[in-house]
Amino acid sequence: MAGTRIPLTGRAQATDAALPAPPGPADGWLDALTLSDPHPGETRHALVARTLRGAVTRGLLPEGTRLPGHRRLAQRLGVSRNTLVDALTQLHAEGYVRPRGRSGTVISVPMIGEPVIGEPVHAGTVHPGGVTVPGWTGQCLPLSAWAIRALQGQVEEVGGDRFAVDFRVGQPVPDLYPEAAWTQALARRAAQVTHAHPHDPLGPPETRRALAAYLNAQRGARVTPDMVMLTGGTQSALDALARVFLEPGRLAVVEDPTYAGARAALAATGADVTGVPVDDRGLQTGALPPGATLAYVTPGCQYPTAVSLGAPRRQALIAWAAAANAFILEDDYAADLHLSSRPPPVLQGLAPDRVILLGSFSKSLAPVTRSGFLVAPPGVLRVLTGTRPLTDRLPGRLDALALADVLASGAYARHLRRARTAVQRRQDVLTGALRDHLPGWPVTPVASGLHLYLPLPDPWTEADVLARAARQGVALSPVAPLSQGGHPPAVLLGFAALSAAELTDGAARLGAALRGP
Repeated sequence: MAGTRIPLTGRAQATDAALPAPPGPADGWLDALTLSDPHPGETRHALVARTLRGAVTRGLLPEGTRLPGHRRLAQRLGVSRNTLVDALTQLHAEGYVRPRGRSGTVISVPMIGEPVIGEPVHAGTVHPGGVTVPGWTGQCLPLSAWAIRALQGQVEEVGGDRFAVDFRVGQPVPDLYPEAAWTQALARRAAQVTHAHPHDPLGPPETRRALAAYLNAQRGARVTPDMVMLTGGTQSALDALARVFLEPGRLAVVEDPTYAGARAALAATGADVTGVPVDDRGLQTGALPPGATLAYVTPGCQYPTAVSLGAPRRQALIAWAAAANAFILEDDYAADLHLSSRPPPVLQGLAPDRVILLGSFSKSLAPVTRSGFLVAPPGVLRVLTGTRPLTDRLPGRLDALALADVLASGAYARHLRRARTAVQRRQDVLTGALRDHLPGWPVTPVASGLHLYLPLPDPWTEADVLARAARQGVALSPVAPLSQGGHPPAVLLGFAALSAAELTDGAARLGAALRGP
């Protein structure tokens, strides 16, 4: 759960010390407690929390029941002690458990209808009349099947809010954003948006022309302006495409591991989502199943492993899509931050009739804009524009026009040259420091993107590494929540948002954490 871990001892020990001892575990309940079946994309600690929450709502764990010690309960559930503590921390925030000092942790059923402000909403127990949602206990919300699947597909970042060094991926990098060029473009275009313009469901023509020219010149795409649709970002594009092409009974394919938001958007439709393993050459195309409707891939820089899909497998992927009558959703998320050389061209340039290209400026321009785009065959765009009024709105016209100017003027290209140099320098600092403090570990620079992928040598597990790092004040991102099929353990280290001093300090702390007892 995101946020500072809530201690299960401490102040509660003083306030509850005078209370009578709670009852011990009811006879037999521990033997009856088993871990629930995991939902797609569900983190381990969220699964444990859902299991215990369900035991409370079913009456297996009544008010005042004392839980056994952490190690015993973790052993019964088949999880690590740290995973259990994270789950109990979440349940404490929701009001389902209460620390009692030396008496341990007891069940504390929340008050009916009392909201827990600030907690994320997750689908809970399903009843005939609706779904109980933690934070609104006792109130059954009549959620749709789509809403339940969408909530269950969310992946939460584990860790606290305060770390000496935060390597978690997705951190903003404000010092690399072209604020001056963007502000000037906004000022030039501001007067135009006050006048009426004919509505274009694809976005302003000048922006689509600028994007098409950029993609053809820089990414090896085969794009005309009428193949471009502006979006609010990759996630909104994925949602729109999933709703159009998927439903229960259909099959979608994702890389394993993959971007959790993509898997969640596809799974929310009720379609089956199958993960295809990734190795050191990218997606294992020989394992692609027949009969799929969509395949979500990141061939230029696989997320999260950062490997590139080679030419033979690219051809095999396109041949599979043609045989299956499937569309490939190509997420080109890291191309603009390819560091060592020109990035490989997009798949779309090889098969524009089979590939839907997704892109955004969330890493290279954000937070100044959340503009994104998709490139698709004309027939697909006709469907998307027809359904768009029900599910989505165009990005702001002012941002779209400013983006056209930044692209066409060359300001974006100049910004990328500066940003790539800075990102490369930061990666060099981190890889050098990690090799100094973790000798023998497989530290490999990446050609694209803003994070390092660090495989864990035996016998390390992700839970152990994350826990040890946290005790040294270092936050990392795990890979396990991004995988369906037991991908080898690894962690991610986002480096672009940190200074050289922070990167060096973080590597030293991590080395101390993983050398210690």
